[in-house]
Amino acid sequence: QAQLVESGGGLVQPGGSLRLSCAASRSIYSIDTMAWYRQAPGKQRELVAGFYSGSITNYADSVKGRFTISRDNSKNTMYLQMNSLKPEDTSVYYCYARWLSTVYWGQGTQVTVSS
Repeated sequence: QAQLVESGGGLVQPGGSLRLSCAASRSIYSIDTMAWYRQAPGKQRELVAGFYSGSITNYADSVKGRFTISRDNSKNTMYLQMNSLKPEDTSVYYCYARWLSTVYWGQGTQVTVSS
């Protein structure tokens, strides 16, 4: 079993920055996949960025060059640094983790980009 707890969301102006955190209740050192997804009202949940096979990263085209995913294995925590935020980045951001065949989701954190 594992729990994922996101934090760091909030209201920010266009062009601003936020850093999201996802703290896991178990070790992420050898995790298979850990990723950030987001879901805006009326839209499907979409992948934002993720780690695969431990260290391979992948980003959605819409966030490349603006968002950076990272992790601190010693703290069992994954981060998402979001720069140059746009109104279209407004969503609930979810943490996703998979250890072998078991998938976990966090409860989500709201990010609102508005002036």
